[in-house]
Amino acid sequence: MSPSRLYPERPMVGVGILIRKGDEYLLIKRASEPDKGLWSVPGGMVEVGEKVEEAAIREAKEETGLEIEIVKDLGAVDKIVRDDVGKIKYHSIIIDYLAEQVSGEMHHHDDALDAKWVQPRDFRKYKMSPTLLDLLRKINLYPIF
Repeated sequence: MSPSRLYPERPMVGVGILIRKGDEYLLIKRASEPDKGLWSVPGGMVEVGEKVEEAAIREAKEETGLEIEIVKDLGAVDKIVRDDVGKIKYHSIIIDYLAEQVSGEMHHHDDALDAKWVQPRDFRKYKMSPTLLDLLRKINLYPIF
């Protein structure tokens, strides 16, 4: 039986991929919770028997149509979301990667409402998920307030 992402018994392992093309980065507008309607990066859950880098490459292809090359491991973050009564609604450990677009034409999958290539100077125009903001600050792509 596949574990549920909603009210999980244990943390799920996922990947996030910050894809770069020249001086632009790919942002996606999330179509589902957590963070529905906020801008983030492509990503998803690691499948059983899959290495995390393989998951990042697969998720990038599935969600964007792009072939990527992993450039750097950007570290792991905890994504813990509680409901109104304090019960853990989502708990993921997300391993983030910086990647370069190698080939393919960008399109967004039904996991995303929209997708755009954005220069860092324009990041402030997008309402981003808290985990994406933390990641961009950590790698000095977003100003610290």
